[in-house]
Amino acid sequence: MRNNKLMYLILFTFIVFFSQALVNTFFPLYFDSKGWSKTQIGVFSSLGPLIGMFSTIGWGIVSDKMQTIKKIFIILLLGQFIITSILLQFDDFAIVIALMGVFFFFQQPMVPLNDTNLMLSASSFGKNYASLRIWGSLGFSFASVIFGQLTNYYGANITIYLSLIVIIITFVFVLPIQDTPGSTKKLQFKGMFRILFNSKMVVFLVLVFIMSIAHRTNDAFLAVFLREHGASNTLIGYAWMLSAASEIGAFYYLSKHGHKYKELALLTVAGIMYGIRLTIVGFTTDPYGLVATQLMHAVTFGIFLVTSLRYMQTIIPIEYRATGQAIFSAVWVSAAGLISGVVGGWIYDSWGGSMLFRLAAICGFIAAIGFAITNIIQNRNNEQYSKSAN
Repeated sequence: MRNNKLMYLILFTFIVFFSQALVNTFFPLYFDSKGWSKTQIGVFSSLGPLIGMFSTIGWGIVSDKMQTIKKIFIILLLGQFIITSILLQFDDFAIVIALMGVFFFFQQPMVPLNDTNLMLSASSFGKNYASLRIWGSLGFSFASVIFGQLTNYYGANITIYLSLIVIIITFVFVLPIQDTPGSTKKLQFKGMFRILFNSKMVVFLVLVFIMSIAHRTNDAFLAVFLREHGASNTLIGYAWMLSAASEIGAFYYLSKHGHKYKELALLTVAGIMYGIRLTIVGFTTDPYGLVATQLMHAVTFGIFLVTSLRYMQTIIPIEYRATGQAIFSAVWVSAAGLISGVVGGWIYDSWGGSMLFRLAAICGFIAAIGFAITNIIQNRNNEQYSKSAN
């Protein structure tokens, strides 16, 4: 029975990220095939983060308050299916954007809530978050190749139909998973705000926001940038497969050895690597060279995600975990995605994709400097506290 519960959790994580590949990578290509400008695609890319900034936190609070994640998943999937079915009837930009806004209200909280579920469930199976999150990377990797092949062969117009199919499959997989309450302690909003907005959390979220602009710029515009340089949908799918597959090695290593390293030091490394990665993208025009840069995803996002969540676990009590995860996601996905989408689309149209990625690289380097300084300050404070205690 215990093994079955773990298998259901793994399968659901796999399919959640399977669907993320479709939304993150192939929806922009779908709208690009409809003749949308880069600015319009940027508006679309920023819409999810804008809506997610509020819906992710809102659903996270509801989850903590009701002590359920599974029921929230069911509601979110039903909402996605209804809106996607309606989306098939329209092509007008204004109507499509309005419908996508409602779609993102239900879609954006899926990954943060799944991450919370993994963190809460991992210890009961003798696992840790990173070892379970690997299956999400596998799902994203497989989906990138499959959807790349399908859209390349049948055309981008099948994207919406694929979305409906994936939502149905996800709904089937959510039914057998075990619901995991966060804590028996009652959630108190006064305590929540005191914990979530302490100085450590605020500084951490500001630096995450800066570094995430680099990450979200890559998410929003790499597929379009690759197509502009002659890449097929199949090659674009392989690019995202490489990035997702490269995460697996990072997640596996950190699941075994991550505790040996200080979180802020690791985040400094991730920021430096983001800067290097996007600098290379900004000066590369060969599509195969651009695809190769995706292998650096392991030392950028692979380090960033696992280390950030581990750091948050040290400063947020378990009864506020879903809400804390929602706020973290609202910053690194929503707020950063909003800026990178709107401003990034305008920069892309005005100065080109190469300049956009070069500017995004600067954000990575700035974040690295911030994490390094924060690490130095916290180490000094800890030393002073140890001396005073002795």
